[in-house]
Amino acid sequence: IDGDERYQIRGRVPERRLTENYFTLWDTEMNTVGELSGDDLALDSERRFTITVDRDAAAGRPNHIRSSPKAREFFIRDVLLDWEADEPNELSVVRLGDPPRHAAKSVEEQAEAASSMMRAYVDHSLRWNRQALDKPANELSFTIDRETDGALQNQLYLMGHFDLSDGEALVLTVNTGGAKYFIAPITNLWSTTNEIVHRTGSLNLSQSVADPDGGYSYVLSVRDPGVYNWLDPSDMHEGILTLRWAEFAGGRPTPEAGVTSRVLPVSELRGALPESTRFVSENERCQQLDARARSYAWRLAER
Repeated sequence: IDGDERYQIRGRVPERRLTENYFTLWDTEMNTVGELSGDDLALDSERRFTITVDRDAAAGRPNHIRSSPKAREFFIRDVLLDWEADEPNELSVVRLGDPPRHAAKSVEEQAEAASSMMRAYVDHSLRWNRQALDKPANELSFTIDRETDGALQNQLYLMGHFDLSDGEALVLTVNTGGAKYFIAPITNLWSTTNEIVHRTGSLNLSQSVADPDGGYSYVLSVRDPGVYNWLDPSDMHEGILTLRWAEFAGGRPTPEAGVTSRVLPVSELRGALPESTRFVSENERCQQLDARARSYAWRLAER
């Protein structure tokens, strides 16, 4: 966007409100310029909203995000926790005011801009991943700076990389710290997930079975360990984990929030995991994956 322009973001929230929904204005380095939580949206009787974005103070306007000359990108995060039931918000963007001061870019200029953005994405991904790769393997100890790097300030991010043989498993014990949302996604060196529709390449709270104490135990291994909460790396022996906690009661995590990790032989998992750990048969795994794929597919159908 242009930080000197005025915009309206218009939309409608579904009857089932999203667990996590943010409207964030960034500068060129992904530092936060302005932010509005979906929990704070003022809605009309039909659940519709209008967000104003400009350089002026709110002056009584609800749903206002104050911009600045530094503003360059508007990032809207609609997070689907329950794939079977959650729907994203309806959205449209309207630019207000006089005709643009700058002419539309030519096809050649657009191609050059796209090329620059692609190179910047690669550079950013390599830098981001290096923060994890420079740490010891199978240890999640790097906390992402929530003031920069596009991370939201009221969330917790822990990052690390795994390196496992066929017979090894990385066991993660997670304390949610009161978070309503948590996700454990596996990514490759391009910062993209692998197979998440037909394989459990990422798991969130809705897709996981909790321990009796309210925490969560996950097993990451190349081969299926027979554990319901299996983080499947899509046959990769090495990869990156970026764990994310969000939506804390009172806006802050409890001191216990975090994760511990340890590497074990897959053959020793039954004796090392909590007695309540849910193990699955081959048929039960197929049922889990079938339900996962169906919960993803329905949102892509034309409606």
